Amino acid sequence: MKRTTLSLIACATALAAVTGFAMVSAPDTSGAATATPAARLPVERTSLLCPAPSTSDLAETAYTSFTPVTEGVEEKGSAGLTTAEPGGAAEDGGDGGKSEGKGDKSDKGDEKEKPVLEPEKPGEPVAGKTSGSEAPALIGTAEGSHAPGWTVQQSTEVAAGTGRGLQGVNCAAPDTEFWFPGASTSSGRTDYVHLTNPDDSAAVVDIELYGKDGALKSTVGEGVTVPPHASEALLLSTLSDVEETDLTVHVGVRSGRVGAAVQALDDKTGGDWLTAAADPAGELVLPGIPKDATAVRLVLFTPGGTDADLKVRLASPSGPITPAGHETVHVKAGMTTGVDLGEVTRGEAGSLVLTPTGQSVPVVAAVRVVRGKGGEQESAFVPASDPVGARATAADNRAKRTTLSLVAPGKDAKVKVTASAGTEGGTTATKTYTVKGGTTQDVDAPVPAGLKGTYALTVETVSGGPVHASRTLTGSDEDVASFTVQTLPDDRGTVSVPRADEDLSVLQR
Repeated sequence: MKRTTLSLIACATALAAVTGFAMVSAPDTSGAATATPAARLPVERTSLLCPAPSTSDLAETAYTSFTPVTEGVEEKGSAGLTTAEPGGAAEDGGDGGKSEGKGDKSDKGDEKEKPVLEPEKPGEPVAGKTSGSEAPALIGTAEGSHAPGWTVQQSTEVAAGTGRGLQGVNCAAPDTEFWFPGASTSSGRTDYVHLTNPDDSAAVVDIELYGKDGALKSTVGEGVTVPPHASEALLLSTLSDVEETDLTVHVGVRSGRVGAAVQALDDKTGGDWLTAAADPAGELVLPGIPKDATAVRLVLFTPGGTDADLKVRLASPSGPITPAGHETVHVKAGMTTGVDLGEVTRGEAGSLVLTPTGQSVPVVAAVRVVRGKGGEQESAFVPASDPVGARATAADNRAKRTTLSLVAPGKDAKVKVTASAGTEGGTTATKTYTVKGGTTQDVDAPVPAGLKGTYALTVETVSGGPVHASRTLTGSDEDVASFTVQTLPDDRGTVSVPRADEDLSVLQR
């Protein structure tokens, strides 16, 4: 008998000893056509990153954390937000501003053990606040029962100065690539890209800028190092000396992962956070443009080598409408395109739906929205967004200051919306809505009975076609049209886990 044959026999015998048995006959394939589909199980760990809220001494920032109740999760779990220092390692519990929050239970003398915000259990929102210009970025981790669908909203009100008004952002999960159409280096704009590293090793990031004529030359944005557990804010005008009204920022991570967001501040129209747009795609939905918008500017970019031609439609409460003079838009490859749509919503709820006129070419897009007139103007952004999917949540909702927009770009859809209890009291409430295909509805969202404090809204797709959603929150200053808009993509609270069976037929291959 050859040495090779002996070796194979020895290998098979060893494997049989480990597994307890070994099949020598051909595998039975009779059940191949009836294979059990992958199961969807709750995630066990979630990371969220909140950028440093403001450099203004007048800033007042509120944080709201919420995890919806998910069936099938383990009973135990925890979640918490700790601080990240600019350009250095995080110091858990260090607080550059004056902070207070439900869940600050640790001894003040032990700063490293003091979380900025610590939720108690799923289904109940918890809030905290900070003030001043030194408030740091936050790094959050949720495990067990707190992980599926964990959402944190950061809302900052700035009374005066550049960027005054209401700035809101959903703290986001770390990733390796981000697209931000809608940034600017024009006169009067001060835009920063914030990068936060949640991990134990440094992240290396490349920042690319694309204007109306293509990529802007810059070496400053290459190989930016973000230290472990730290946050960096880079002024876009220091990456390039070219003034661009419409700019697309691409953040690509060479090693590690980061959270990224662009803070866009304007001397005249306030400011807000520009969050990452949905991944490049041939069809895009930009949900929930406020009905009283006085100016809407659409910014698009295609990262490939092919031009894109898109139909522009406004999904109104009565159906799709073609904006006069803007039936289509041409986007040159590698160049940022801006289109001024004016008062496109004309007093009605609306969402932009972009579809290819012919060949489908991947595109990223966002709109800059202005409300108010004269010295009472404020601006915000609505990026293209993925559908709600199974479930999405908006934290930090306030009575009489919250508007929920739902759009069904294709087929009719049924949606369930649940209002959580308040941070200081109240009981949950639920409503179900039917959204007709091709329309946008600003719905009368439920409010917790006996509400005290702020609350969360959870949106679930019940049946029908895909639904996209956004939440508009208005500021407390009635003299200024301050507002912020957050889109509501699927919270990815569950993941697909394939069912695995023992298959020792590999021993015969």
